[in-house]
Amino acid sequence: MTAIPAFLEAYFTAGADGSVRVGAEQASAFAKDVAGDYNPLHDVGARRFCVPGDLLCALVLGRYGLSERMTFAFRDMVRADQSLWFPEAATDTDSIAIHDADGGVYLEVERSGALCRDADVIERFIREYVAFSGKTFPHYMIPVLEEHGVMFHPDRPLVIYESMGFELETFAFGQPALHLADRALAIEGKRGTATLWFDMHEDGRSFGAGWKKLVISGLRDYDAERMRAFVEHFRRIKAAYEAERDGV
Repeated sequence: MTAIPAFLEAYFTAGADGSVRVGAEQASAFAKDVAGDYNPLHDVGARRFCVPGDLLCALVLGRYGLSERMTFAFRDMVRADQSLWFPEAATDTDSIAIHDADGGVYLEVERSGALCRDADVIERFIREYVAFSGKTFPHYMIPVLEEHGVMFHPDRPLVIYESMGFELETFAFGQPALHLADRALAIEGKRGTATLWFDMHEDGRSFGAGWKKLVISGLRDYDAERMRAFVEHFRRIKAAYEAERDGV
């Protein structure tokens, strides 16, 4: 078992029974302070609150290591203080299922290739990936929505992580940088699936690539004025939170 990077310890609670729980405050703090993710689903007190998928990914990487090829498929939303089990027996397997006490699966992971257990490398990868991922909503998403003439409900946005995956050529990186490579949107009725592709670089050298998929519910015709108002509101909330956090 890989030693979990120390910075993650503030964002989960280990139970005496071997379970892992994430409180609403822990989840929201990770979303905002580490990922820069202000999706209202991660606001404490949100009616449909859920633990950020990026935090679950980070805990998997922290516990089982970073493999050359990995995919993460989210099967259900994790609520605040929900007990989850990260199987000890999965340490040396290619498939990992994060589940609850009744066997319900919330996250399925497939991995292959070489395995890195260096906590510093894993932390650098986690921090860069989640910082990239946190910009999905709404920064990377709005241009592709506008292109297709649709948008999410601006008052009750429901944008949910479906899956992600990546492939690395090396673990020998210091300060990786992830860049958006392409994006697409598949629409079926009032539901859409947005795919973002990204490249991983360091000092101009490419060492990997990946993708992230999100499900958008309640699609409707694009309204430029309402989306501008949404983005401005989003920016005000972000600025106010950061000012309070930083004591500005």
